Amino acid sequence: MNVDEEVGRLKEEIQRLGKIQPDGSYKVTFGVLFNDDKCANIFEALVGTLRAAKKRKIVTYEGELLLQGVHDNVEITLNPTPSPPAATT
Repeated sequence: MNVDEEVGRLKEEIQRLGKIQPDGSYKVTFGVLFNDDKCANIFEALVGTLRAAKKRKIVTYEGELLLQGVHDNVEITLNPTPSPPAATT
């Protein structure tokens, strides 16, 4: 699986496990993601996938590297997908 595919799957899992916010974003804690059985089966390197998604500005979270236990309560935000620009006539 390539990085873009993994990031796409990460978005799906954050939407499944997270809570939608009024601005259209989703929030989930690192611990919830890390300890989910389905995520464990999908992502060989969850932390690496999160870093790739952060670099692409798809998710935001505090810090650079998330570690199990230490950072279980860190909130990961899946940024809302921008709406396509309205067509002008």
